[in-house]
Amino acid sequence: MQAWLDKFKADFDLNFIQANRWKYLLDGLGTTLLITLLAGILGVVIGVVIAMVRSTYDKTADTARKTLGRRLFAILDGICRVYLTVLRGTPVVVQLMIIYFVIFAWSDNGTMVAALAFGLNSGAYVAEIVRGGIMSIDNGQFEAGRSLGFNYVQTMRFIVIPQTIKNVLPSLANEFIALLKETSVAGYVAVKDLTKGGDIIRSRTYSAFMPLIAVALIYLALVMFFSWLVSKWERRLRNSDH
Repeated sequence: MQAWLDKFKADFDLNFIQANRWKYLLDGLGTTLLITLLAGILGVVIGVVIAMVRSTYDKTADTARKTLGRRLFAILDGICRVYLTVLRGTPVVVQLMIIYFVIFAWSDNGTMVAALAFGLNSGAYVAEIVRGGIMSIDNGQFEAGRSLGFNYVQTMRFIVIPQTIKNVLPSLANEFIALLKETSVAGYVAVKDLTKGGDIIRSRTYSAFMPLIAVALIYLALVMFFSWLVSKWERRLRNSDH
């Protein structure tokens, strides 16, 4: 037992204390959280816009007149469908490398490029979450908006979207947690995130177990913390309905 403790202390000192290698994890954690935050905001913006386009097209498909504006809106809906198909049908790490090494090959800001890549990917999933929330709203809510003198856009803005956001908040929060874990592949484009920080330590000490376990435990702690926040949020939302 004593021999095991001595080895543990030696490995801990080698991987984290010597040369202040723990800073790789701390700096990487900050980068991971920054990418997740920026990508989450971008994903919500993109997702809400696409969800409004797709749900509006679906809800008015049978009643709208076949005007030029309607045809243009159909093209916009088609573009959104292609976006969703491509972004949801290809691996996020491949999207990340295409955006970094091809589209933004001139950029040396890997963190921002990674945030853009993950945001675009997350937006596809957020769009389906929000669209499902909009489609679940009873059509009577739209009729109520028209009875108040609102046009379709105003009805969506003041009546439908607020109800939708409340209904899909737990799902959006869970998407944020999934996004946090997905960012662990940012190291493929030389971004020094949390996972890359652990890998740098491993490459310096030739000891894989402790730095990788430390990375896994940090991710686990983050997921557990955000999951606790989501569950608390869900309880408050349920209580507000009574």
